[in-house]
Amino acid sequence: MKLFKNLLESVKPHFEEGGKLEKLYPVYDGFATFLFVPGHTTHSGAHVRDGIDLKRTMITVVLALVPALLFGMWNVGHFHYMALGEQVGFWDKFMFGAIKVLPMVVVSYAVGLGIEFAFCVIKKHQINEGYLVTGMLIPLIMPVDIPLWMVALSVVFAVVLGKEVFGGTGMNILNPALTARAFAFFAYPSYMSGDKVWINTSTEAGQSVVDGYSGATALGDLAVTGSTSFAPIDMFIGTIPGCIGETSVIAILIGAAILLFTGIGSWRIMLSALLGGVVMGLIFNWVSTLGGLSPEQQGFMGVPYWQHLIMGGFAFGIVFMATDPVSAAQTKRGKWIYGFLVGLFCIMIRVFNPAYPEGVMMAILFMNVMAPLIDHYVIEANVKKRKKRLQVNVKTA
Repeated sequence: MKLFKNLLESVKPHFEEGGKLEKLYPVYDGFATFLFVPGHTTHSGAHVRDGIDLKRTMITVVLALVPALLFGMWNVGHFHYMALGEQVGFWDKFMFGAIKVLPMVVVSYAVGLGIEFAFCVIKKHQINEGYLVTGMLIPLIMPVDIPLWMVALSVVFAVVLGKEVFGGTGMNILNPALTARAFAFFAYPSYMSGDKVWINTSTEAGQSVVDGYSGATALGDLAVTGSTSFAPIDMFIGTIPGCIGETSVIAILIGAAILLFTGIGSWRIMLSALLGGVVMGLIFNWVSTLGGLSPEQQGFMGVPYWQHLIMGGFAFGIVFMATDPVSAAQTKRGKWIYGFLVGLFCIMIRVFNPAYPEGVMMAILFMNVMAPLIDHYVIEANVKKRKKRLQVNVKTA
């Protein structure tokens, strides 16, 4: 690493004030601080010595996403060959998935970071590190067969209209990755829903899909038939169709453990979202016993509450999306309320709107908008308590 440090130091004068490339200093600073701890110091206000900065925090989140990414690659290959009726080994499945998924990751980072660098040069400020995580999240919440140009357009929408117009990282009110997915979902619904977008079945030889094979997700099955053919153990392991990184609860739990161990992810939001999902699931389980429901309604409401937690993107959403420190609630009590409502609304949307069975995206985006209001009332309640306590102390003095 000393070689890279010496190289960066040697070219630094060209990017500093008066150098030939001074306008590109934010680009240089972004790469330098990504590789090494920044040499910046605080000149006013509080001074806190810490071995971690925002880039190191973001890299930790990216590492927590790696298990979901790796499993997603294998799962893409697994269902590809299953649909074609071919028996191949682990590495063949993994390599096929990697060939399909990695270009999406490259496009996401190339387009997103390109826009970030452009805004930094224009506004003359340091590079925002938030896209290190967003760039990985966007491919993981997309179906495998979405065209790369749609991924690029979704990234542009998320970065420019979802973040930069609000002032960049730390100022956005919506989760950028979910903003990208929402754009793709509503702009190109045929590529984001149905039973043909979750599994790649194209081959050079032009083989056809096995007769009777369905590429519908577990939630898609419930929405259409009122039941699902996938066993709970398959949902937990992740051997089901779905978005690239959302299927394996085991991989997501490994990522959650990393976030909680490092103190980066909010356990309050994760736990409260889990509780919200359980409460809503139990309510619907009770309603399903009353009778008078259609088969579709009976199917969704009758799903065991614990099974909702391992279906679709629920686990991925509450671990990596709802816990976004920028768009989530900031106060401790606010995090409990925010997370609980995320879980509750997710299950509610699934059941009440069979045409849109995956409710995690809309639930989190809605609560992103409500998070400042939640924090406002939590703070106001604390202020009122302190005022009452002060009045009592004054009277007794």
